[in-house]
Amino acid sequence: MIKIVILFITGLILICLGGDRLVDAAVAIAKKMGIPQIVVGATIVSIGTTLPEVLVSTTAAFDGSAAIATGNAFGSIICNTALIAGLTQTIRPSKKIGAASIRWRSIFFFAVLLAMNIYAYLTEQFNRPAGIVLLLLFAVYAYLNIRRAGAEGEGAEEGAAEENVVVWKQLLILVVCAGLLYVGANLLVDNGILIAEALGVPERVIAVTFIALGTSLPELVTSVVSIIKGYGNVGLGNIIGANILNMLLVIGIPAAIAGIPVEQSTIRVDMPLAFCVMAVLLIPILIRKKSSRIQGILLLAIYVAYCAVSFAG
Repeated sequence: MIKIVILFITGLILICLGGDRLVDAAVAIAKKMGIPQIVVGATIVSIGTTLPEVLVSTTAAFDGSAAIATGNAFGSIICNTALIAGLTQTIRPSKKIGAASIRWRSIFFFAVLLAMNIYAYLTEQFNRPAGIVLLLLFAVYAYLNIRRAGAEGEGAEEGAAEENVVVWKQLLILVVCAGLLYVGANLLVDNGILIAEALGVPERVIAVTFIALGTSLPELVTSVVSIIKGYGNVGLGNIIGANILNMLLVIGIPAAIAGIPVEQSTIRVDMPLAFCVMAVLLIPILIRKKSSRIQGILLLAIYVAYCAVSFAG
């Protein structure tokens, strides 16, 4: 039991260190390249925090378990938006958000999700051609990010550029920190489950706490650290970017490899709910160029209701 507790604490330390340095590296890159923090969060940081889920879904596809990808991907979008964004926006709403930086990403997200929902409703699967289309859309998304980087840089937050920053070194630090988040999250969740079981916590409670939160721990840590350091837009951008990558890569790769069946609960509940919570988060921001605490509270309420219904079911 002592070993389990030590590993649990080690995981907590790793995700704290990884999240702290990851945010620092992201902000340094933003200042050096003269682009908004929200853009760095939606691109570089989101790739780092989503990479573990991409690797897991890819491995599952090769092992013949690709079906878990859809539930995990859309469940992660709901958790990222309703729980993590809800929590961070309740604590400290984002101010002075460049609407141009998220407008096209919002349109891209909603268009892709709507198309995926319709396709899944008609076919009850994401077959190989659908997976290939999602991967092609990822290429389009990556191209748009590169193409628009210069224009979005015109709206970068004011602040002195860090002349001594070497971008490739910061990128390397960011990758290493993403790895620390992944390892730390696994240690925290796996050993947390063992501790909970030893204390007699019911399996259903474990499922809706440790396991559900485990896949979103990197995004959660990054968002909380961003707020603490005063760089809340990095966390917001990370959530937007991670949600897009969850659709394009976490589902796209296993679908292209083996095809994925989609459960009715995912089609009728998870996908529409993912659309709704992102609408609650993004539409007011696009209109007012800032978020509000009311949005955060509403998102948290939606997540609590979602968990309650899932738990009861």
